[in-house]
Amino acid sequence: MKKIPFLPAIMLAPLLLLSSCNMVVMAPSGDIAAQQRDLIIFATVLMLIIIVPVIFLTLFFAWRYRASNTSATYLPDWHHSTKIELLVWSAPIAIILVLATVTWIATHKLDPYRPLERIDAERSLPADVKPLTVEVVAMDWKWLFIYPDQGIATVNELAAPVDVPINFKITAQSVMNSFYIPALAGQIYAMPGMQTKLHGVINKEGVYDGFSANYSGAGFSHMRFKFHGLNQQGFDDWVARVKAQGSPLSRDAYLKLEKPSEKEPVRYFASADKALFNNIVNLCADPNKMCMQDMMHIDMMGGGGKESEENREKLQYDNRGVDLSVSPNHGETAGLESHEPTPATDTGTTGSVKEAPAAHEGHTMHHSMPGMNMPDNGNGETAPAQN
Repeated sequence: MKKIPFLPAIMLAPLLLLSSCNMVVMAPSGDIAAQQRDLIIFATVLMLIIIVPVIFLTLFFAWRYRASNTSATYLPDWHHSTKIELLVWSAPIAIILVLATVTWIATHKLDPYRPLERIDAERSLPADVKPLTVEVVAMDWKWLFIYPDQGIATVNELAAPVDVPINFKITAQSVMNSFYIPALAGQIYAMPGMQTKLHGVINKEGVYDGFSANYSGAGFSHMRFKFHGLNQQGFDDWVARVKAQGSPLSRDAYLKLEKPSEKEPVRYFASADKALFNNIVNLCADPNKMCMQDMMHIDMMGGGGKESEENREKLQYDNRGVDLSVSPNHGETAGLESHEPTPATDTGTTGSVKEAPAAHEGHTMHHSMPGMNMPDNGNGETAPAQN
């Protein structure tokens, strides 16, 4: 039997370890992810310009000036060389300057909040193109996708047409999470009470993996979904199938869906409450809770005074563990009482957090929450409440 040389075997070992890896990050199908890949390659090659020569010279010097090599120049009193100092300092400084410049430009160019300017490296973004808006909610432990323009919603399945910009609006139901489709774009965090954004475009048809990149509890490892890149006809057929097979995503249905569950199957919703995403961001999907924008309005007006004390229970938003039977091995000693959500009878507020201040101009709004209506001081301005 022919023996494999030891040195080549050692050199091939890393390749064998990587043979089963999914190299989607280095071979993406979306333009944003492709630009991020190019940045990784550029930065790596730039740093290797220093690293490779240093490794080579370290090995060379160790071999050249070994004790047994009597032919090597021996200079025990040598202590300085201007040429060597210039070489070892100028090259790294130049590389750092180049890397810093490229990183600064790429950081702004690939800002996830920045709208796309092109479809890919060879095609600019058409002026008349209409982006696809997807509202993303990270839940325990599943993903909810709401398509406001199509009027549908899905659980653990996402689809988009090829070469169409996608505007993601991202939030979380309970704990911080991270939304990541390696083939499409970089990860972006999902946080309760906040809305983050991500812009991307898929350039090739296919089925891609999406998952949570931030540990969020017991069901984290199964918090995965499939992202389907389809042609326009395929996307239209997918939307029609969701409408035909789905059920309505009402407020009451969402309150049942938000209970913690693991290995959640794909679900379709033929319709979705248009105000649902904004209410999730405002932490008031449950109509018995006060929306953050209402609380901010009270604070903006100087506080609600003693009469708003009853609002405290309406500001307790953390409802994890409401049904411990879903995950019996977790939270058994949490001391939280189970409760069923109250069916929704009123959507409450429908504006987004950013629109809240504009909505209160003139102080003409009427609210049922204590402390929301402030006394007028006689000159058209609302006076702060007195404690």
